[in-house]
Amino acid sequence: METNDILEELRLKEGDTWRIFKILSEFVGGFDTLSHISPAVTFFGSARFDENNFYYKKAYQLSYEFGKGGYNVITGGGPGIMEAANRGAKDAGVTSVGLNIKLPKEQKPNPYQTLSMSFEYFFVRKVMLIRYSIAYLVFPGGFGTMDELSEALTLIQTKKSPRFPLILFGKSFWEGLVDFYKNTLIKHGTIDEEDLSLINLTDDIDEAISIVDKHLLEKIKLMEEQKEDVSKVERYKNTARIRGLK
Repeated sequence: METNDILEELRLKEGDTWRIFKILSEFVGGFDTLSHISPAVTFFGSARFDENNFYYKKAYQLSYEFGKGGYNVITGGGPGIMEAANRGAKDAGVTSVGLNIKLPKEQKPNPYQTLSMSFEYFFVRKVMLIRYSIAYLVFPGGFGTMDELSEALTLIQTKKSPRFPLILFGKSFWEGLVDFYKNTLIKHGTIDEEDLSLINLTDDIDEAISIVDKHLLEKIKLMEEQKEDVSKVERYKNTARIRGLK
């Protein structure tokens, strides 16, 4: 091997090595910062909707109601649906988490975050979005939203993640995708019919909250059976008390 080739290979390897440390630092920072956020709900959706958009208004309302019920709220920290959810959470007086990503377009941190983090790597950010959340609220969006939805479905389907509510909000927007799952994926045998039970499709704010509340009680029971950290269990129970759940 030529000397120049050896030097180039070493340079590339050195870059990969240091990149590993940067990735690890993002994981450690996320775990440390978010370890006391749960129970929280995560909102996904388009960054391109403004405050006059129907779904922006619905995301704000739903986030506000979750916040008044004692749930913290996590978003990707950007504009659109993320802004609406952070805004609702902040107005409700709970922790409004924004997990921002560095992008050349669209991602401009919204001003309604009370706890803000910035990530270089999408996959690290995805772990943080799901790890401290007990439910996903997926509003209409583009490729990024579809990516998050598909990853969540895959994690639950393959049992790499415990099952949690995955709520598609906006029937007229999501029905075409659900029909595709039914009429194409199931037809060709690429998913099972029972996999569709992973999805909750609704236009109703009360129904969405009810689904998450039910899961909260199930989660508390499971944590007690598994003798998880007492302080964590107490946080979940406190939210249940605020919600008036038994």
